Amino acid sequence: MDNKFKSKAIIHLDMDAFFPAVEVLDNPSLRGKPVIVGGTRERGVVSSASYEARKFGVHSAQPVVIAMRLCPDGIFLPVRMSRYKEVSEQVFEIFCCFTPLVEPLSIDEAFLDVTGSTHLFGMPEEIAKKIKQMVSREIGLTVSAGVAPSKFVAKIASDIDKPDGLTVVSPDRVRDFLDPLSISKMWGVGKVTQKALSGLKIRIFRDMSHVSVEVLEKKFGRRGLKMHQFSMGIDDRDVIPHHDVKSIGHEETFSRDIIDIDVALKEILSLSNRVGRRMRQKGVTGTTVTLKVKYSNFVQKTRSVTLPESTDDGSEIYSIACSLLKKTEAGRRPVRLLGVSLSQLDFTEPEGQLTLFTREKVSKKRKSLNIALDSVQEKYGYKSIRPGTLVTK
Repeated sequence: MDNKFKSKAIIHLDMDAFFPAVEVLDNPSLRGKPVIVGGTRERGVVSSASYEARKFGVHSAQPVVIAMRLCPDGIFLPVRMSRYKEVSEQVFEIFCCFTPLVEPLSIDEAFLDVTGSTHLFGMPEEIAKKIKQMVSREIGLTVSAGVAPSKFVAKIASDIDKPDGLTVVSPDRVRDFLDPLSISKMWGVGKVTQKALSGLKIRIFRDMSHVSVEVLEKKFGRRGLKMHQFSMGIDDRDVIPHHDVKSIGHEETFSRDIIDIDVALKEILSLSNRVGRRMRQKGVTGTTVTLKVKYSNFVQKTRSVTLPESTDDGSEIYSIACSLLKKTEAGRRPVRLLGVSLSQLDFTEPEGQLTLFTREKVSKKRKSLNIALDSVQEKYGYKSIRPGTLVTK
């Protein structure tokens, strides 16, 4: 390996405007047009926008109604997550052709450690070029890449020359690369932190590297030390191929605020059953049930409870979520969003040894029923068989 990459060689790959790009891939007539993917016009938010739409100020997490005002000629499309996941799998298959050390960050970006791949595929920059070419040739999409000796620097580098960019930062250029950059490009530095840093006269990376660690730790705690290290390009984190899933959940934003508590309970039943089904699909159980409630004024509350035994049963999740709902103001205040999730996950096979015979018997019956329901829904779709209360007349 060339001396300039005698340390780690990390590539951060980030698909360019992934959701809209897939829409253009499936419908070439959209090419060059402002494509905006997101929720419903009344209550939804933008998930992603093409670069043509971004010129009008449209960006992710923005309310769709605002995006429509900014870009009245935009082409607004619903999220097709199953299709995006399908294309994502194809992209990640290409990534894995060059190294087994692929750490997904999301559906459309990942870190690759190619330190041990250079004897097969050439220098890190050449590997990044080959990946970009394969993604373009075999899938028809573009990906931006950052090549650097650390994850932190590689991620910043990939964002420098979007779309379809490639930025290489060798170990001896890390400080030259980082020093003039705005501190807003640092992970975890949002508007509130920027304001606090501004009070210390820190606006660019160079400013932070010149401030003593003691001052930063006094102001930000342990986070101050990490920010100081990042400002100098110090990041020894490894690329970890597989992260354990922390929680599994579903949430729903409603087109109209929910006032009726019975309607809220029906939504929670639907969410709980969907969570249970996903748990069983992944072969995992969980012990902590969390209910998320967002009111019409966007104030969000969560309530959680930890069970004595883990579960993947939608009925049990629903029962717990209903008890948590009583601890909120649902029914008294308009509700915009509801969410149900399970955490403290257990990936081991359950032994099925329960303390009470009656519960063991019920558990086995529920398990058999769930297996049958999953089989039908897998074949005919989620809505093919549901609790009677969820069937709309």
